Amino acid sequence: MSLQITAEPLTAAAFAPFGDVLEVAGDYDKLINAGLCERYHDRAQLDFGPDGRAGISLFKAVPRSFPYECALLERHPEGSQAFLPMSEAPWMVIVAPDLDGQPGGPRAFLPEPGQGVNFHRGTWHGVLTPLAEPGLFAVVDRIGNSANLEEHFLKEPFTVLS
Repeated sequence: MSLQITAEPLTAAAFAPFGDVLEVAGDYDKLINAGLCERYHDRAQLDFGPDGRAGISLFKAVPRSFPYECALLERHPEGSQAFLPMSEAPWMVIVAPDLDGQPGGPRAFLPEPGQGVNFHRGTWHGVLTPLAEPGLFAVVDRIGNSANLEEHFLKEPFTVLS
């Protein structure tokens, strides 16, 4: 039987080894726009390396369902990558620690509506995994000439349960 893991709620503490949870949490930093807007300032550690720049792309991914079989993890050695959902549809985040250049034991998270994530540079993660339409995300990541994608096809896929 292949490895099975259960998706857990996304919290800043649980996700900290892999990156930042982007959400309206805690106190806002200041009021702006004539007092009509709360600014939650500088909530992610963006990293684009010395030869990269920030870019915003839009991704439209096909929704998946549970049980979900994961056979591919990837990482970005040259910079961070943020997934920002453009709807309140459910989605899933899969991550794994690095063990000598290979993905270690995976974890899966279920964000609440309004939560996004920023993967730190070099963090192994699953592909963008919406669980319902529209599957539309803004992605903030490194734009540059060097390769910034390393894919790892798992010899033994694992299954994520809801």
